[in-house]
Amino acid sequence: MDWTLIISGIISAYLIGSFSSAVLIGKWFFNIDVRQHGSGNAGATNTIRVLGPKIGVIVLLMDVFKGWLAVWLFGLFAPSLEEPSSSYVRLLFAFAVVIGHVFPLYTAFRGGKGVATLLGVGLALFPTAALIVIVWFVIILWIFRYVSLGSITGAILFPILVNVLLPGPPHTTPMVILSILVGIVIPVTHIKNIKRLIKGEENRFSLSSSSENKPPVSQSSEGKNG
Repeated sequence: MDWTLIISGIISAYLIGSFSSAVLIGKWFFNIDVRQHGSGNAGATNTIRVLGPKIGVIVLLMDVFKGWLAVWLFGLFAPSLEEPSSSYVRLLFAFAVVIGHVFPLYTAFRGGKGVATLLGVGLALFPTAALIVIVWFVIILWIFRYVSLGSITGAILFPILVNVLLPGPPHTTPMVILSILVGIVIPVTHIKNIKRLIKGEENRFSLSSSSENKPPVSQSSEGKNG
């Protein structure tokens, strides 16, 4: 096992996760830090509220891609590893990219909650379960219009799908651990949202209202956008 190569891969996964597309796109093209508006979160949902749905979807796809890419990197940095070592190292890569998203090096360690990046990890490691969770999220969002409710319940559903409901060979211990961590970490990072949901104070999501929450774009940023 070449630990130098593996550690280099883990650092690379963290640096990939640190690319906070919500913050960087907002600053580069709109002269706006999305963390200073809306919920203050550097994620796709707040980007939709602040910069509109088109930019928010771009941020969402980029954040998902980060998670998928970090797992894919495993094949470059540790191609010869066998089980169970390979699963443990994949877990480290996944952990590194999510930590990078939540605590990004490039933007003063203030990032998002990691939901989209974890989804990318899930698509790479558990594609069927991740796709079912996406459908579940869309249904919950459509019915209740709470992004947080879809994220929380989807996260709880994920390990149940992976370890109980979906057929297939048993997963290795680290993969089971990862799926369970998804079901724990995302609800924990949404504690404030859970409290607001209980009190009935959580903001409902609406694409049509995103423009109402969008801050004015400065003249300099208009120049950048041509």
